[in-house]
Amino acid sequence: GSSGKITAQVRSGAPFDVFLSADMDYPIILLKEGLASSPPIVYAYGTLVLWTMSNLDLTSGLKVLTNRKVNKIAIADPKLAPYGRAALQALAHYRIVEAVLAKAVFGENVSQVNQYIYSRNVTAGFTAKSVVLSPYMHGKGHWITVPTDTYQPIAQGAVILKHGSDNAEPDCARFIRFLASAKARKILADYGYGLP
Repeated sequence: GSSGKITAQVRSGAPFDVFLSADMDYPIILLKEGLASSPPIVYAYGTLVLWTMSNLDLTSGLKVLTNRKVNKIAIADPKLAPYGRAALQALAHYRIVEAVLAKAVFGENVSQVNQYIYSRNVTAGFTAKSVVLSPYMHGKGHWITVPTDTYQPIAQGAVILKHGSDNAEPDCARFIRFLASAKARKILADYGYGLP
């Protein structure tokens, strides 16, 4: 789910122990509201990609999105999803926000965007690099990495929630430590994440 939606669920009492967010904002908010037991850590940096199942030529980068052949472009809701915010920042960098928003289809989260792209309901869309490198999606369609200097770093945060500290503190702490281990860092790097 989107980081914003999961945050809303935690606020409503969802019995989650650990929250891995696609940004740091939501874990920090939960800490300030007393719903997390310790400051969040950055466990990875997400990478934004433009992905398509069509024969769209991506060699011109994001400018291809202004092409008349591109009817619909999927973007995760920037109010809820950090990858959606990053996509808008990248579009602003290239000064093509208005042209792309006229064709935009907003998904609730990256998972919904992936469904739009994979089902060919859109010509292209913005998603996480980890998606296109996953075993299930690897080799499907084609994609380009959005230059990381066109959007703010997507620092992904992990935090132990109050429910976790009350019910499973040792296991939660062990999992958070695992995220910093060499084994976890290799997995994250293999799936296209930057490492802190």
